[in-house]
Amino acid sequence: MQAHTRALVAAAAFAFVTGKKVAGLYDHSAGKDRRMAAEARGTALQGFDGERGVKFGGNLPEILDAGDASHISFEIDGTSVKGYDRASATFYEARVGEGLVQVFDHGEAAWFAYDIQDAEAAQSYHRSAETGL
Repeated sequence: MQAHTRALVAAAAFAFVTGKKVAGLYDHSAGKDRRMAAEARGTALQGFDGERGVKFGGNLPEILDAGDASHISFEIDGTSVKGYDRASATFYEARVGEGLVQVFDHGEAAWFAYDIQDAEAAQSYHRSAETGL
């Protein structure tokens, strides 16, 4: 799975699970901020990848990444999401926590972590620095 796809999955998973808007995210493996926005309403998602200048979204159980012209499936179970990226023919799973999303990419056999910037939060990232999370 490509790095931008994992970031898209993290943003979409956070938006679907929490119902909060995503205004950006920090990609720990790349060590950089990613310009990514997402908003979910019920089973519908709309998002924008600012680095690639492309939209993503659609209705569950799949969303379309317009940049790759490919679908990604989403199956939500509480705070966990799993699915399949058709572009890379790779399965993934994601865990949504308090301002953090961890994505396991089965193709890479590795976990990737993302801090989520909540559009409503007063600070840069959703997680509070005081909590140490």
